Amino acid sequence: MSDARLFSAAAARNRGPILDVLRTVLPPTGLALEIASGSGEHIAFFASQLPNLTFRPSDPDAAARASISSWTAFSGAANILAPLALDAKTTPRPILRADAVICINMVHISPWAATEGLFEGASEILRTGAPLYLYGPYKRCGGHTAPSNAAFDVNLRAQNAAWGVRDLEAVTDYAGSKGFAGPKIIEMPANNLSLVFRRSAGC
Repeated sequence: MSDARLFSAAAARNRGPILDVLRTVLPPTGLALEIASGSGEHIAFFASQLPNLTFRPSDPDAAARASISSWTAFSGAANILAPLALDAKTTPRPILRADAVICINMVHISPWAATEGLFEGASEILRTGAPLYLYGPYKRCGGHTAPSNAAFDVNLRAQNAAWGVRDLEAVTDYAGSKGFAGPKIIEMPANNLSLVFRRSAGC
């Protein structure tokens, strides 16, 4: 078996706290779509801990998808589907329905159009009441929540001017325009937030 696994120190650190939140957010059964799965470490871990759910990873990068497939094979989890070649900011989208959407550490490491596409796509595939879960750092009321987040934001923008830590209020406003209520905000380690949006009725 060829080993194309990529490794992320951040994923190893945050997967436990994120799983604790997901246990309270995800439905007991159904299909959970992960947007921007990256290395695939998160989804391999979540699938092993939540065996009654089916997970569909996705990523626009071919190397990431190869890593996801390798992590799936090494985990032995039977409830992970093959990764989709999905870019949040492009259409058409290669999936018609999901019971939950998970997106970890994408919003700040992508152009704003990807966040717009994330909510637009989720509004198309989620039923009323279904969750859209986001994790990462956010500014609140226009300011960073910690000096480390401010430094991280400077570093991101130096790499790509279209990246950066987003204003929570801007994300929330755009979510509302696409039919999502919320978010429920959960403080996480290392000055990150879990945001839980729910698909509203009649949208």
